[in-house]
Amino acid sequence: MSDHTATWYNLYDARPHSEVPAESPLAWSYHHSGRPSVSQKSRVVLRERAMAGHLILRGGAIVLDEAVRGVLGFGLPGRPNTLTLDERGERSIQWLSPDEWLLIVPGGEEFALEKRLREALGDAHYAIVNASGGQTLIELTGDKARELLMKSTPYDVHPEAFPVGKGVTTVFAKANLILRRPTEERWELVLRRSFADYLYRWILDAGAEYAIGVEE
Repeated sequence: MSDHTATWYNLYDARPHSEVPAESPLAWSYHHSGRPSVSQKSRVVLRERAMAGHLILRGGAIVLDEAVRGVLGFGLPGRPNTLTLDERGERSIQWLSPDEWLLIVPGGEEFALEKRLREALGDAHYAIVNASGGQTLIELTGDKARELLMKSTPYDVHPEAFPVGKGVTTVFAKANLILRRPTEERWELVLRRSFADYLYRWILDAGAEYAIGVEE
């Protein structure tokens, strides 16, 4: 086996610089399944945080933490099944496995961020995968959001079992996704683009009794 680490890679900015409008993973769903308005009766509110930047980081925790702190100003979560956020709550890093983390940033940042992380990591053993095009994030808020989750996932979402700052990979309906709770009021679902329509329709049905509304 070679003692040398491969330092070459191809880095592509996948966001087109054109007038062609990009559509969110739920664009088709809004058109075909409807988009119920948020009202005073809505006990659950759904919001898609579309077009965010999703980067999968793999490697040793110490070297990745040092690079992430140098580039973003905050580090990897210190415990399994937890996440950390920046001061404004716009960027997050979640533990997925002992050597794997999910970094989510505002859309448009991911290309330059990946480049800066690679420069900071140098010849360390690591991998960075831009999964932005294959995933989306759905936010659920409202006083009945937890009840909706209880009808949809076998994972225990009681506050004692699922405190703020926790995130897990679990089953939701008949799909796999990442369920996380970044704040007291907000739950987040990170899901594959191919599951987006199915899960959207499931959530609308599960939330019907709570007059679920979808933010524009």
